Amino acid sequence: MSSPTDQTTQRRLAAVLAADVVGYSDLMSKDEEGTLARLRDLRRQVIEPGIQAHRGRLVKTVGDGFLVEFASPLSAIRCAVDLQEAVAASSDGDAKPFRLRIGINLGDIMIEEDGDIFGDGVNIASRLEQMALPGGICLSAKVYEEVRDKLRLAFEDLGEHQFKNIGRPIRVYCILLSTDGALAHGERKLSAPATEGPSIAVLPFTNLSKDPEQEYFADGIVEDIISALSRFRTFLVIARNTTFTYKGRSVNVPQVGRELGVRYVLEGSVRRSGDRIRITAQLIDAATGMHLWAEHYDGVVADVFDLQDQITASVIGSIQPSIRAAEIERARRKRPDNLDAYDLVMRALPNVWALEYDANQEATRLLEEALRLDPNYPLALSLAAWCRGQRIVYNWSSNVAEDKRETLREAQAAAVLGHDDPFILTVLGAALTITREYQRAAAMLDRALSLDPNSAWAWNRSGWLRDYTDEPEIAIEHFERSLRLSPFDPMAFNCELGIGGAHFVAKRYEAAAHWMAKGLVSKPSATWIHRTLAPSYALAGELDKARGSVGELLKDYPEIRISHILQALAFSKEVLDRFADGLRQAGLPE
Repeated sequence: MSSPTDQTTQRRLAAVLAADVVGYSDLMSKDEEGTLARLRDLRRQVIEPGIQAHRGRLVKTVGDGFLVEFASPLSAIRCAVDLQEAVAASSDGDAKPFRLRIGINLGDIMIEEDGDIFGDGVNIASRLEQMALPGGICLSAKVYEEVRDKLRLAFEDLGEHQFKNIGRPIRVYCILLSTDGALAHGERKLSAPATEGPSIAVLPFTNLSKDPEQEYFADGIVEDIISALSRFRTFLVIARNTTFTYKGRSVNVPQVGRELGVRYVLEGSVRRSGDRIRITAQLIDAATGMHLWAEHYDGVVADVFDLQDQITASVIGSIQPSIRAAEIERARRKRPDNLDAYDLVMRALPNVWALEYDANQEATRLLEEALRLDPNYPLALSLAAWCRGQRIVYNWSSNVAEDKRETLREAQAAAVLGHDDPFILTVLGAALTITREYQRAAAMLDRALSLDPNSAWAWNRSGWLRDYTDEPEIAIEHFERSLRLSPFDPMAFNCELGIGGAHFVAKRYEAAAHWMAKGLVSKPSATWIHRTLAPSYALAGELDKARGSVGELLKDYPEIRISHILQALAFSKEVLDRFADGLRQAGLPE
């Protein structure tokens, strides 16, 4: 927005609320008159009375959006929460319900003679609105500091984000809204567990060793416990990438239970001194905060896998004693023959999941070293294959044909050694997807999910496979399942991109651009997102945004061409032709 500077302009500090209706263009394309009538009713019956009740000033409405000024951030938050609850309750039968996304900022604004408002205080509120998920509320740190101790609401810290045309990074928080007794995080609704059986979250164990370098070792123990628990079909186990968002935070177990929709929480600590190790673990009923059991396990580092298995067996025995010992045995992964190789793989894991070029290089180096020590370590082989696959998918490869061959070779070698390991089968499914062997990829991913229905990453890769095989609605279901299993996952942006890809496949270009832009907000460093965002904008008729998107892509990929992008993506030819058309319109050379 421009910033007028003539003598009619006044300034004041205000809380600014920006909101819009999610998917409005898609709703209009299906039922223009009905959607307009419903929106008018919503404004008259819900939005305007709600704003007045909290003494807000409706500055303006623009299409499906509106801008409101409040004297107090507390009033803005209360209004936003009430609006979201009222809109959620206003569904009218068969029509698809409206969903708002809301951003709130506290800052200096400029007021025109006609009452319109401008300035960074407004711009930041608009950026926060764009970042919010459907049904969600995002707010700046200024607002959070004003309201944090005055409202009985749960907040999630989303970290600092750099917004376009805003010179400084903005720390963002979202409100975890309560709906029907369950906490929700926008589109990622955290309802009661999807299974009849027990549900559990394993929080990061505290590293009590004097050496902070042993942090990775404590993380590795938790990683393996989660993997073992995930193998039981009657359990719902929250994915590691979500539970690790609690790392380093003082947590309230009942709140964690509500946020993640689980009945049990496992927490603990690890102390390592030389070859000696002590692991302490406690299982807690999330509803009451009561400890079901607490135990410590002593041994030497060489016994670490046995200690992990003892903890897993204790958890299972406390929650569901009917599980047979044979099932516990089947849940154990093939262990590495060399503990130094295990150390290297645990050090590599954060870099594997960073999806950054430099991190990919470091992960590859660590995994190659691990494989020199233990050439038959299936997890190391599998992760090395996935790192190579990342180089293909994100246009980091200097030799795509060779990397495709090696990705498939390493993934297949890992699967021979770990043929019943769901993670390894998922990597093979991803490799087969990259090489366009879709039928075999589906078989691998289906097998992985039959072994571990709690694998958020397997559901994610299955979603991408369905994008590539022109099954967009199934793809969206699988991405949403992934988000349910790992709602606060730093990798969640990849699901947002996948949902955007599904909308592109279905020729819903505005929705595609919306979801891909959301993914870019979640992961601003992933400039490769512009490869699919730019053509989405172009085919949605927003050529200026499309050209700007290509410009951002070229900053990190100055030599990239349409042919390079088509080589990296695995969509069907018809869909790739549409991507190519959109990229041409956006100004990218062939």
